[in-house]
Amino acid sequence: MKPMAWHGRAGFTACVVSIGVTTTAGRASTADCTLEQQGEGRVAATIDARSLRLEDSREIRLAGIERGGADRASGRSALAAIADGREVTLHGDDDAPDRYGRQSAFVFVTGSQHSIQSELLCRGEALASFDISDKNCAAALLAAERAARDAKLGIWAHPSAIKNAESSGDILSAIVHFTVVEGRVLSVRQTGAITYLNFGRNWTRDFAATIPRRNMPAFENASLGPKSLENKRIRVRGVVSSRRGPRIELLRVGQIEVLGGT
Repeated sequence: MKPMAWHGRAGFTACVVSIGVTTTAGRASTADCTLEQQGEGRVAATIDARSLRLEDSREIRLAGIERGGADRASGRSALAAIADGREVTLHGDDDAPDRYGRQSAFVFVTGSQHSIQSELLCRGEALASFDISDKNCAAALLAAERAARDAKLGIWAHPSAIKNAESSGDILSAIVHFTVVEGRVLSVRQTGAITYLNFGRNWTRDFAATIPRRNMPAFENASLGPKSLENKRIRVRGVVSSRRGPRIELLRVGQIEVLGGT
């Protein structure tokens, strides 16, 4: 991966991370998400760390990222500095609003090839999510997050940004939050329709990642079958639940990164 390049322009900086995206029909070859255009508008206000309101009253939820860190005001301010008052274009696969009436989209400041999502990730102000079907787009966001993590920017300046799977106290502080967790898989067990990747020996207290049976084929096809992960250090991401011990449910391949061996 090439180093980041920062280009100042009226408060907006394009963090360029080269990941070698392959050109496909109808898409430009860039270092970011280039899905179909859904519309355009001007940003009237920042609602929160992941949401914008356009001048025509549409509410836009930034796809592909989750809020990083516990400081809600900081996250909102970071987005406002990038987006407020800007002309933007919206890109995505589906422009249908969610149950709250928000449109989920990748948002580009007009004239930039790099999404606001990538900018937030490059500044260490967000975490890459996993609910993205486009592989090139998912790779671009993970590369932007990795660049900030390597440079210890934003949330990555704090040692607690990545939770230690072997520390129950560390994990419990992340309950109900979207979180990145690292550790070594001590054992793999199946109970009913659920496979458990256990990071400790006490199932009521120690952290585990779970894979529902219906999702297992996708992991196996990606060479991420549970048995292949035993004794490996991995990084998982998702919302930490406290049901039957702290856990993250793994529904997509993008939630797992293999870090090394024993």
